[in-house]
Amino acid sequence: MFEEASEVFENMFKSSFPLTFIVFLPAVLILVSPLPAEAAHEFTVYRMQQYDLQGQPYGTRNAILNTEARTVEAEVLSRRCVLLRLADFSYEKYQKALRQSAGAVVIILPKNMSTMPQDVLQQFMEMEPELLATETIVPVYFALEDDELLSIYKQTQISSSSQISSSAAEVLLHTATANGFQMVTSGAQSKAVSDWAITSLEGRLAGVGGEDLPTIVLVAHYDSFGVAPWLSYGADSNGSGVSVLLELARLFSRLYTYKRTHAAYNLLFFVSGGGKFNYQGTKRWLEDNLDHTDSSLLQDNVAFVLCLDTLGNGDSLHLHVSKPPKEGSPQYTLLRELETVAASQYSDVKFSMVHKKINLADDTLAWEHERFGIRRLPAFTLSHLESHRHALRSSIMDMRSVSPSQDGAGEVTAGPHVDLKKLGRNTKLIAEALARVVYNLTEKGAPGDLQIFTEQMQVQEEQLSSVVDWLTAQPRAAQLVDKDSSLVSTLEYYLARYLKDVKRHYVKADKRDPEFVFYDQLKQTMNAYRVKPAIFDLLLAVCIAAYLGVMYLAVQNFGVLYNILRRVTQPKAAKQH
Repeated sequence: MFEEASEVFENMFKSSFPLTFIVFLPAVLILVSPLPAEAAHEFTVYRMQQYDLQGQPYGTRNAILNTEARTVEAEVLSRRCVLLRLADFSYEKYQKALRQSAGAVVIILPKNMSTMPQDVLQQFMEMEPELLATETIVPVYFALEDDELLSIYKQTQISSSSQISSSAAEVLLHTATANGFQMVTSGAQSKAVSDWAITSLEGRLAGVGGEDLPTIVLVAHYDSFGVAPWLSYGADSNGSGVSVLLELARLFSRLYTYKRTHAAYNLLFFVSGGGKFNYQGTKRWLEDNLDHTDSSLLQDNVAFVLCLDTLGNGDSLHLHVSKPPKEGSPQYTLLRELETVAASQYSDVKFSMVHKKINLADDTLAWEHERFGIRRLPAFTLSHLESHRHALRSSIMDMRSVSPSQDGAGEVTAGPHVDLKKLGRNTKLIAEALARVVYNLTEKGAPGDLQIFTEQMQVQEEQLSSVVDWLTAQPRAAQLVDKDSSLVSTLEYYLARYLKDVKRHYVKADKRDPEFVFYDQLKQTMNAYRVKPAIFDLLLAVCIAAYLGVMYLAVQNFGVLYNILRRVTQPKAAKQH
C-alpha cells in the first residue's frame, strides 16, 4: 500500500506545480496529524431521588440529557450540562446552575470517600435534604470519578474558564481550539412505577404460662435513603438497627428453647419496609393487625414497642419517647433497666431519655415509634443520635466504613461508619436490659452487674459484622427492593431460622389517592462525546474557503507567478555560471 502511495506522489511531483501543491499539501497535513483522542467515554450515572409523598413531589422530575458540558466557572450555563466535583460543591453553585436554567447537573463523587476532608463530607450530608426539599425540572445525576471522567472535567473546566478572558480574541481562540463534550443519556424519560409493593416481615417467639401474656414488640426498618437511591447503602441507618434485631432474635430464641429460661412474655419481631417514606410498612401492618383481624398479638396486652434505629456508633444511647412512661408501667421498667445496665456494666455509655411530642402537622414522622404512638401503643426508639434531624439518617455518605480523616483543627475525626465494637456493645446492652425485663430480675433482687449473655450465649460480633457487610453490599432504597428481591428472601430465611410464624406483609399505594409514588430510570448510562464548538466549524470553513480561493487565483495567474519566480531565481543561476 505504501509503495503504491509513493508512486502516486512521485507522479504528482512530476506533473504541474499547482496540482502538486493543491493535492499534496492537504494529504501531508492529514497523514502527519496526531491520532485523535478517544472520541467518547461511557460511564454509569445515578439519578437524584424522584418520588411523591402524601401528594407532594420531591426531587428531580426529568431524566433525559443531551447537551454540552460546562463547569460552574462558565458565565452562561443555560441549556448546558454543569459538571461539579464533590470537593468544589456548594449549595450556592448548585443554585446558580438552577437559576440559569441549566440543562442538567452531574455531581462527580470520588470512589474513595476517605480521601475527602471531614468537613466536606459533613457539609454535603447537611445539604442533601435541601436538594430534595423541592422538585426541580433539571435532571440531576451523580457519577463516580474515574481517570477518563476526571480528564473530561479538567478539559471542560479549561474551556469554561476561557470564556471569562479579558480579550475577545482570546475568547474566540480558546473557543475554537478547546475540546467540548456532548453529554447524552441512553435512557428514556422517567415514569411512575405502578403496583410497587413494599414488603415487611414478621416473626414471633411465644411465651409460656398462659394465653393472655404481655407482648414485647421489637421493630427495625431495613430500607435506606439518600439523595440518590442507587448510592444509598444505609450502614448505620438502618443497617445497624436490623443487625441488632436479628442478633436479639438469635439470642432470645435460644433462651426460649429451654423450659428453665422460657419467659412469660411473647416476643414479636417486625422488620419493616418503607421506613424512609413515613414508615409506610409499619402503618399498613398496624392497620392489618388492629383494624382487619380478630386475632393479633397487637390487640392483646402490649407491654411496649422498642424500635431500633442507628445503633452502630457513638458513646451515647438515647431513648426517644412521645410520652414519658409512668412509674410502674412496663415502659418505665425498660427505661430503668437500660439505666441500670448502662451504669453498672457500660460506664462509657451515656444513656438518656429524649421526650418529643408527635407533631401531626409535619409531613413526615420523626421516629418509627410515633406510628405506634398514634395508635395508642406504648412505644419508643433507641438510637445513638440525639435528634431525628441528624443528617446521617438520610445520606449517601452513610456507608459501611470511611477511614478517619484529618480535619482543619488538627484532630483526627472519623467519618460516617459503623464501629463493630460499639455496635456489639450496644447490642449486648439492649439484650441485657430486655432480659432483665423479661425475667423480672430487678424485682427478684438480681444485682445490676449480673450478665446473662456470656460464654456460649454471648453476642457474636463476627455475625453482626457479616450481617452489616451483607446489608451494605447493595443499595436498599425502597424503590429498589421489590417483593421478589433477594434481600427480602434472605431476611425471611434468617428470621425463619430463629422465629416461628414468619410472614410477609405487603403495602401498595392506593390508586385513587396514592400515599407514595416511585419513579423509574434511577440508574442510566451516560456518554460523553468529544465535539468541537460551532465556531470551530465556522472558522474551519473560512480557512478552507480562503485556501481554495488562493489556490484558484494561483492557477488562474500561473503565468504571472512563474515570471516572478524566474526573476527571483535567475540572478542566482547567473552567478553560478
